[in-house]
Amino acid sequence: MTNELLGIGSMYLLTLVLALPLGAYLARVFRGEKNLLDFMRPVENGIFRVAGIDAQREMSWQQHMLALLTINLVWFLLAMLILCTQGSLPLNPDGNPSMSPDLAFNTAISFLVNCNLQHYSGESGLSYLSQIVVITFLQFVTAATGLAAAVVVFNALQSRTTEKLGNFYNYFVKSLTRLLLPGALLIALVLAFNGTPMTLQGKQQLITLQGDSVAVSRGPVAAMVAIKELGTNGGGFFGANSAHPLENPNYLTNAVENIALCIIPFAMVFALGFYLQRRRLAYMIFGVMTIGFMALLAPTVYYELHGNPAITSLGINQNLGALEGKEIRFGAAASAYWSITNTVISCGSINSMHDSFMPLSGMNQLLGMMTNAFYGGCGVGLLNFFAYLIIAVFIAGLMVGRTPEFLGKKIEAREMKIAVIVTLLHPLLILAGTALAAHTYAGNPTEYAGWLANPGFHGFSEMLYEFTSSSANNGSGFEGLGDNTPFWNISTGVVLLLSRYLPIIGPVAIAGLLARKKYIPESAGTLRADTATFGVMVLTVIIIVAALAFFPALALGPLAEHFGLY
Repeated sequence: MTNELLGIGSMYLLTLVLALPLGAYLARVFRGEKNLLDFMRPVENGIFRVAGIDAQREMSWQQHMLALLTINLVWFLLAMLILCTQGSLPLNPDGNPSMSPDLAFNTAISFLVNCNLQHYSGESGLSYLSQIVVITFLQFVTAATGLAAAVVVFNALQSRTTEKLGNFYNYFVKSLTRLLLPGALLIALVLAFNGTPMTLQGKQQLITLQGDSVAVSRGPVAAMVAIKELGTNGGGFFGANSAHPLENPNYLTNAVENIALCIIPFAMVFALGFYLQRRRLAYMIFGVMTIGFMALLAPTVYYELHGNPAITSLGINQNLGALEGKEIRFGAAASAYWSITNTVISCGSINSMHDSFMPLSGMNQLLGMMTNAFYGGCGVGLLNFFAYLIIAVFIAGLMVGRTPEFLGKKIEAREMKIAVIVTLLHPLLILAGTALAAHTYAGNPTEYAGWLANPGFHGFSEMLYEFTSSSANNGSGFEGLGDNTPFWNISTGVVLLLSRYLPIIGPVAIAGLLARKKYIPESAGTLRADTATFGVMVLTVIIIVAALAFFPALALGPLAEHFGLY
């Protein structure tokens, strides 16, 4: 047990050590200052020339959002076309069929919005062409989209008054050339040298030790897994995701993949501090996020290491922890650690089956996505946290009788309305979707029997998890849910669209509105946003919103299941 705890502690500390210099590097990249990868500038200029883009043209926040939405629409149409026709296209050595329209819609939307919810099994659901041109491509560009949106907010929060917030395409391309492409290349090399396949050949026939003939799926796996983690995407090449021995062969690759999925969300918080030259603000934000993360991680590791009391009551020793649904090469602690990092970071990759975790561990995974504010995904994690910051500033200002201000800009009714709408949209989509699913299932449990492998409290949790994962742009799931049906494909697809773009547009709009306002220098009467006291205020706002909105649903699912064990 001690070694397992040391393992996850080492992963976290190494991520933190790497994230600090990476944050400083990203701040230099997005400010246009000299950095290590300046030799990529000719490549970037070539891309801009071919595309006819003036990367020096400054944009307002509205122009940034128009560019973002337009390019995303093009990617969606391309993805739908390929997924619906992949059975007739090349690079399909295993003869996988084309997707049905509803499944293609869900898959295209899911990868477009950086959620990567998978209602198909990777090795049998996609051709190699789809894996490369649709899945891997979208995993790069959607991560870059989130980073570019975050940098727009960074620009808007500077101590000045302006409507011009840089160039979206400049930030987007630099996110790819200066971060995601070189980072994914390094990770892919580590995976490939540890046994992860990287080939365009089809299934390989093998003879097992028992003498059985087995067809082993393979493909361009290493490249896809590298960006799935680094871009906080999460969609697996194989159906079992990073629990599959070819996606994640050993403890070293497990550590590398987990560090990769955490490092950009960590680094972007520090990048904010370096970019604005407000390191104390970054440390406050990171501290609040870390407290929330640790509050979810600690009980999850405890419950997974101590096993299932129902099994213990049978006299069965569980000295290795609750290992149902987990890989012995990783162990209970590393599986628990991954389950929380990937749910708070909205990555959605898994190295174990969340459906098999202890009920309170499942609740913590749900809470990581329900709060949707602890680290978060590439760029968008900070945007989610930004909405909570605005609400906390407004409330704190009212409490002490001062005009609410954030970084020298007044917070007024318009900004508050946007922040509240963005914050409440998340529970609305989750709870309304779950209620609709529960009503549909309860209305005809025989017809929809294939939905739930575990009716009762756990079945409710499976439906709750699906909509929570969709709304949080996470992509993981309780796999007891039969989700490849028109109902789940379409309903979660709609949730995916709303929960991706409105929470990006809202914070960027707030930042754009603040950027236009007159900058007020800080004085003795200013409510500082970089103190521990204000950090407690932000954390309290997050807890209250999550607790009030989600506790009744959690009581019907994981909490009821937990007490049922005793």
